[in-house]
Amino acid sequence: MYSRVGGGPAIKLVVDQLYTWILLDEELSPYFATVTVESLKRHMAALLAQVLGGPQEYTGRELGESHRGLGITDAHYTRVVDLALAALFLAHAPRDVIAAVEDTLAAVRADIVA
Repeated sequence: MYSRVGGGPAIKLVVDQLYTWILLDEELSPYFATVTVESLKRHMAALLAQVLGGPQEYTGRELGESHRGLGITDAHYTRVVDLALAALFLAHAPRDVIAAVEDTLAAVRADIVA
């Protein structure tokens, strides 16, 4: 799936678009007010690449650990998922790849939502 979305360059574009939208969103942007967004983008790109079968290995903290205490609501998580899927669609990712990412995001929802 990694090569079918365009590899690393396409994943970088998807992640850049996702964070552009997140930071413009009045409800989501406060979650990122005190973090280094560029660092988050690198982690997200590595995680997405790994999910898609790419050569990168995600070496960040466990998702539950890194999101603990942030108070992320189900509605906000759903909004981020929708934006991520829209960014993949905008990058012309195949529908089955988008569906696989959606399934993965659904599987980790409980680790992230407060």
